[in-house]
Amino acid sequence: MRVLVVEDDCVSAEFLSDSLSCFGYDVTMAENGREAFELLRSGEFRMVVSDWEMPEMSGDELCRQIRARKWNSYIYIMLVTYFDGIDRVVEGLRAGADDFLSKPYHPDELRVRLRTAERILTLESRDVLLFALAKLTESRDNDTGMHLDRIREYCRILAQELSTWDTYRDEIDGEYIQLLYLTSPLHDIGKVGIPDSVLLKPGPLTPDEFEVMKQHTTIGGQTLQAVTQAHPEARYLAMARDIAYTHHERFDGDGYPFGLRAKEIPLCGRVTALADVYDALTSRRVYKAKMSHSEAREVILEGSGTHFDPDIVQAFLKREFEIVRVARAMSETNAPNLSVVPLAATPRMLI
Repeated sequence: MRVLVVEDDCVSAEFLSDSLSCFGYDVTMAENGREAFELLRSGEFRMVVSDWEMPEMSGDELCRQIRARKWNSYIYIMLVTYFDGIDRVVEGLRAGADDFLSKPYHPDELRVRLRTAERILTLESRDVLLFALAKLTESRDNDTGMHLDRIREYCRILAQELSTWDTYRDEIDGEYIQLLYLTSPLHDIGKVGIPDSVLLKPGPLTPDEFEVMKQHTTIGGQTLQAVTQAHPEARYLAMARDIAYTHHERFDGDGYPFGLRAKEIPLCGRVTALADVYDALTSRRVYKAKMSHSEAREVILEGSGTHFDPDIVQAFLKREFEIVRVARAMSETNAPNLSVVPLAATPRMLI
């Protein structure tokens, strides 16, 4: 990540630049706030480390100028000052600073504070990216809509239940549940690469069309894998990739695209698989009727140990009331009255 350092003292500027370079940052220097503001207009910087006392434009005035302008993304500002009294802190916060560093400081303190800034900026980028990708999925498939909202709620409920079990206590925590909630709506992102003639077909699919439709798992997984390789530190991208790849794998190994079985399937994929099927069963489509909860429940139970992880089926049963409540609250109440086409051998609702 690029860091803009604003410092008029040559010795302090060199110390900051050397320290940041050793930490792996790409450093650009500015001698005062006015020069720094012009550099920020390039859009290349999201982190600023600025001295407070400078000629032409002080650090607090630079903060005010930055916050007064609308930028495409958030800019994190750390002010460096010899004064660490409460009045100076309040003044800096009012101006728009995010953090303070008092001189003299140790390089390790600077590094830790900048890592915190990175995490905050990463969270902003994460949520924007995931929302954009989810909306992309919606734009290609007429059957999404509230489906994506229900899926993430079901996944959250199931993961919360599993987190209380000793078996999963070390694997599922609050952060895991939040990541699953954010990434599960991307399970069908690969459908953007499926031809309209197959994706939007109102009736049953032929065997050849079904093979084409199955490719959405690899299209989505490969796309997210490419992004994951570019940003290996972003755990949410890895989870989104795993979900896209494996939400149609089956516990008995008869799923696709890899034929994984049991715990070979990532936990996030196993949870999303059940949530996805339940929602498909209890939703009306042009090619199938809507099942009642009790009917869908029987399908889930019959699939325990074959289609679904038995643990996740048990979690489903334990939180059944909450799942039904979500299904009712987020039902497609305004959907048009659609004529139903009988199901053929290819189960569209499970694709």
